[in-house]
Amino acid sequence: MRCLAKGSGLEIKVMRIGFYQFTPIPKKVKLNLDRIKSALSHIQADLIVLPELCATGYLFTSRSELSKYAEPVPDGPSCMTFLDLCRTYNLNIVFGMAERNSNKIYNTAVLITAEGKVHCYRKAHLFLNEKDRFDPGNTRFQVFQINSTKVGMLICFDYFFPEVARSLALAGAQIICHPSNLVLDYAQKMTFTRAAENRMFWILANRTGREESGAKTIIFTGRSQIVGPDGRLLYRAGSDTEELPVIEIAPSDALDKKVTPRNDLFSDRRTDLYQS
Repeated sequence: MRCLAKGSGLEIKVMRIGFYQFTPIPKKVKLNLDRIKSALSHIQADLIVLPELCATGYLFTSRSELSKYAEPVPDGPSCMTFLDLCRTYNLNIVFGMAERNSNKIYNTAVLITAEGKVHCYRKAHLFLNEKDRFDPGNTRFQVFQINSTKVGMLICFDYFFPEVARSLALAGAQIICHPSNLVLDYAQKMTFTRAAENRMFWILANRTGREESGAKTIIFTGRSQIVGPDGRLLYRAGSDTEELPVIEIAPSDALDKKVTPRNDLFSDRRTDLYQS
């Protein structure tokens, strides 16, 4: 993170953020980790977001098969690889993985900071057959600090539930990190709304390619994107391309919750009328 001077003479902190969109090779953990490490070692960035289950791939025939690839946090090979990468290159990375914790298996997003701190979010809203493979997440929707910037994490299908993004916004999140394996064609459109209705930056890191297991085939939609607090598209990847873009943002833009001079997203809320 660095500072750029604006014409007014005020300095605004600028953060370099991005994502890595690629096609993981199913169940080839070391190969995928080596590929990610090689790609990220050539960039200059403050925050990079990787896809959901980026080292293992997505499609598992059973929970017992998945359990062979689930890893502990922070002592598994994925976390250890990213801890080394973050410290070496002064990076903060959010990535998706299968987490083993006692007899539980979670679909987890992990934030590893340049200082070596490790934070976890476990997917709350499991999609389709994930309900047979993973345990429901049990972490709260928390925000974490990267220097002076507050970030929150979601995983894939979590975007469908507006309460999640709003909870993170109310907790102060300026950037949402969203590792995904998206298959629904309209998913990317919905994150424009989530970003705008909470006035937050949104980093959607999707994957590309397809996976097959028996008669089942899943095609992933790519089109990873970064959206600004005003709902404006700042960058979008192709549907089947490997891309590692990095753009500069001012995280403080997400602190302004005014839609008009007389409308503030938070102070205008009518909690007296809402029902849970």
